[in-house]
Amino acid sequence: MAVRASDSATWVAEGQEKRAAVQRMFAAIAPTYDVCNSLMSLRGHHRWRRAAVDALQLKPGDTVADICCGTGDFFMPLRQAIGPQGKLIGLDFCLPMLERSSTKDEQAGRALGDAGRLPLRSESVNAVTVGWGIRNVPDVDAAHAEIFRVLKRGGRFVSVDMAVPKSALVRAVSNLLTRRGLPILGAIFRQREAYTYLPESTQRFKTREELRTSMEAAGFRDVKIRDFFFGNIAMHLGVKP
Repeated sequence: MAVRASDSATWVAEGQEKRAAVQRMFAAIAPTYDVCNSLMSLRGHHRWRRAAVDALQLKPGDTVADICCGTGDFFMPLRQAIGPQGKLIGLDFCLPMLERSSTKDEQAGRALGDAGRLPLRSESVNAVTVGWGIRNVPDVDAAHAEIFRVLKRGGRFVSVDMAVPKSALVRAVSNLLTRRGLPILGAIFRQREAYTYLPESTQRFKTREELRTSMEAAGFRDVKIRDFFFGNIAMHLGVKP
């Protein structure tokens, strides 16, 4: 049965209900996603993506999968790292978002794909990126296991997402700004639920340490964590031995 927006708030939905709710939400905000993303991060998300790509230590000709690719903002720094001879694959389970990624890299392959069931062969890619996507999948452990499966030996996985600041002062300021400011931004773009989802889902998301544990349980080693934006953003990097 289809899940209506009124059935449950997106940030408390689980399992298939969450998958359907998040898919519907991102389809609705696809036209304004890039503008809002830049406003919310003060355009910092481009710097954080570049830092994530640098951490992958990619070589020209490598094959990379960008999971939950959205509108393709990881494509440019990835293409710069792997060169024109490299292979870039963008996967997302929301078609309206995926369609908008076509303007970011004409060479990139694109496919509808669920992070928990990736349509990729085992040990077929050198690296995997996820930007602000792991928080949205119904089963984080399953997504990490799938990412581990498709990576080649020695391949790297990097995820950048929202995080709760460690500093109590920064946490208080961030909560005030996001809980009050983002719904206003959402109202301006007529997407109040979507921009209420961000702070609510961040509070309910796994901690840095829980994400590290999930990655290690999937098989990743040398998992490293780096914070950005006063601890509001965290990057997790892991290696497949």
